[in-house]
Amino acid sequence: MNDKLTHFDNEGRAIMVDVGGKPVSERVAIAAGEVRMQPATLRRILDRSIEKGDVFGIARTAGIMAAKQTSGLIPLCHPLLLTSVGLEFDSHPDEGRVEIRATVKVGGQTGVEMEALTAVSVAGLTIYDMSKAIDRGMVIGRVRLIEKHGGKSGSWVREED
Repeated sequence: MNDKLTHFDNEGRAIMVDVGGKPVSERVAIAAGEVRMQPATLRRILDRSIEKGDVFGIARTAGIMAAKQTSGLIPLCHPLLLTSVGLEFDSHPDEGRVEIRATVKVGGQTGVEMEALTAVSVAGLTIYDMSKAIDRGMVIGRVRLIEKHGGKSGSWVREED
């Protein structure tokens, strides 16, 4: 792991890292997070009886759109031509918990960790927005990188999860 922060110049000013000399490679990042809610809320989401519509379908679309817009949200991220964005929702009705997992891919000169994390975060916010009328106590959390592959640093996989 490189201990040097690359988003600062020698005077400590924030910069966008120059990736122009890096080779293009296939890069993949997987991120996850969760939304905790009342079990009855999750049952309504799964039964598709939330008045606003298909919560997971809309959250999936929102997560994809967010991944594509990451460079407009995070100041020093590079705009990327993503090749794939996928979101999965794993429901645990008895716990009132939904695990969100995003997989983002690019053929490029920089990684897609921020795009995967952004996709998970916005998908969680969308679940909250679509269900808040019946459960304002929902909690979005545990947003984390699970693994990344490609580029100079190679692969990294979270040891515990």
